[in-house]
Amino acid sequence: MKLAFSNSVISATILAFVIGNGAAFAQAPAAPTVPATPAAATAEAPAEAPPAAAKTTKPKLSPDEKKKISQECSAQANDKKLHGKDRQKFRATCIRHGGAAA
Repeated sequence: MKLAFSNSVISATILAFVIGNGAAFAQAPAAPTVPATPAAATAEAPAEAPPAAAKTTKPKLSPDEKKKISQECSAQANDKKLHGKDRQKFRATCIRHGGAAA
């Protein structure tokens, strides 16, 4: 009887340890430290360039506009009788250019 009690106590202890450590490892990493004074940060680093996304922003297309472009590119691929990888490459390029074949 003592052996069964001791096995269940050991099992419960191990289970609590595993659950506790699992939660500790699931935490997000600490945020990077920020310089204490903003003047020191600007003196060390050159002026920041605008984000790359700002240079190449495209207007968001509605689902209907995307569908129309896709259909136009498919029709152009059909006209050229493209199949397989050639068709995939053509359509990808066509869609990137907004329906105009490159």
